Amino acid sequence: MGFSSNAFFFLLGTLFLLQEVEAQDRYAIHFKYKPTEIHSLERPFELMTAEALARREREAISVDSTDLPVSPKYIADIELFVRKILYHTHWLNASVVVAEEASIAEIRSLPFVSEVVLVGRGSGPKTAESGKKAASDPFRLRIQKKQSQPYDFQNELLGIPQMHLEGYTGTGVRIAVFDAGFQNVDVIPAFKHLFDEGKIIGTRDFVIPGSSEVFKDDTHGTGALSLIASNHERLLAGAYDASFILCITEDVASEFRIEEYNWVKAAEYADSLGVDIINSSLGYNQFDDVDMNYGKDDMDGNTATISIGASIAAQKGILVVTSNGNEGNLSWRTITAPADAADVLAVGAISNSLEKASFSSVGPTADGRVKPDLVAYGTGVSLWRYVSGPSFSSGTSFSAPQIAALAAGLWQANPTLRMVEIKEKLLLSGHLSDDPNMELGYGIPNFERAMYGIELENEEILAKRKISLYPNPLDGDRLFAKNVPTSTCCVRLMSSSGNLVNQWILASNEAQRPMEFDIGNVMPGFYIVEFQSTNWSERFKLLKR
Repeated sequence: MGFSSNAFFFLLGTLFLLQEVEAQDRYAIHFKYKPTEIHSLERPFELMTAEALARREREAISVDSTDLPVSPKYIADIELFVRKILYHTHWLNASVVVAEEASIAEIRSLPFVSEVVLVGRGSGPKTAESGKKAASDPFRLRIQKKQSQPYDFQNELLGIPQMHLEGYTGTGVRIAVFDAGFQNVDVIPAFKHLFDEGKIIGTRDFVIPGSSEVFKDDTHGTGALSLIASNHERLLAGAYDASFILCITEDVASEFRIEEYNWVKAAEYADSLGVDIINSSLGYNQFDDVDMNYGKDDMDGNTATISIGASIAAQKGILVVTSNGNEGNLSWRTITAPADAADVLAVGAISNSLEKASFSSVGPTADGRVKPDLVAYGTGVSLWRYVSGPSFSSGTSFSAPQIAALAAGLWQANPTLRMVEIKEKLLLSGHLSDDPNMELGYGIPNFERAMYGIELENEEILAKRKISLYPNPLDGDRLFAKNVPTSTCCVRLMSSSGNLVNQWILASNEAQRPMEFDIGNVMPGFYIVEFQSTNWSERFKLLKR
């Protein structure tokens, strides 16, 4: 089919216009000052919601200059030079815009502008459709084999069954999940209660500003959310009764620094809704534009924009839980931003042997701090991404939300505690809290240890205890007990949720010498060993590695 000359020139002009639009890039314009002609820190109710103020009251935190909006006068002035304003971030005192390179020199010369940063090539996504995975999920998904309660192991490591037994399922806690998309969340049966009970209190797509549609694009966020919110016999997560804020910050079609600004903008939005916990299964170090790449020396908590934003969130009493990174067996090896931020909980991954998963990034930060902070199960994690049912996947993306769920239950149990106190309880409950390292950090946290201390028994009881159970932690298959009272007793090995795993009956003549138990067929994890006779009983906690 031929074209008329008019149609041809119209088409040619359209193509030039499209090329011109495509050539436009995205920039962050940072401002030097925050004029306060309109708003005042003395009137915080004008700056934020009642929910945000309530959290600040709990945390004993005052409003500050980061809570003030970007100056309307500055916005009016830069509008003359840009094609489009995408959004403003008051935490960073910046505007993210689409602009032509020719205009940037003029913007930089404005007296109130501190710097202009190129954050994205091209004018941004045209649609919400994409197929690229999120930054922290380089692993192929495996369809789950049929077995009974495949999520038991990952839950029992953290003491989730005991947390549920005591009635703590995240009620009253607000959790934001930042990711690449939440496709299928609105149709997967494990999330039905979130809609029926109004548990989703906010949704935003910051890749496409102005959109609140998040049940699209990618299932990476779906999997992360399922590890916090799933309420189904095929996958029971730790904090399914929490309220949720779902935000798309990751542009799966490209990798530019604008995603860090999207993250900060999402954190501001979540803050306005009174969020308690942010789960971020994302990490950044390299981009599609090599000039934007970070070096290892930049992982100091003060360089990457997303790490600066995560620290601001923490300073406002928000517990930020983030994946530590999946670079452990690559040349980079170390953490990715925002795991380097000092105030966040960076979560690494362990295998079913309770050793570091090979892919899990290691510390320290560029300034020598221990990272990861904590670890959780991250290889073959049972999660839910597709309507057909749960599946297995791996990565620190999926160890982090398990810790977020544990934190929510712990916070429900201790509603008056401040964020730093919840964080400290989690760190001290790690099985390596006495000697943290750069592979596992403070180790595997656990609900009972966080709630009641490292040992349930007081020192006086420990001093009187006669039975000795060793080695504990157990690295092999043989467990020993000595000084068992000279009477017939029953020895039970139980999971942390109270399920019987194995049982032995000791006769009186056997109890007089050290006993040996073969538990080679028992999976690694936390267990309870109970010695019981007619008139006495003792319990021990056992960690099998």
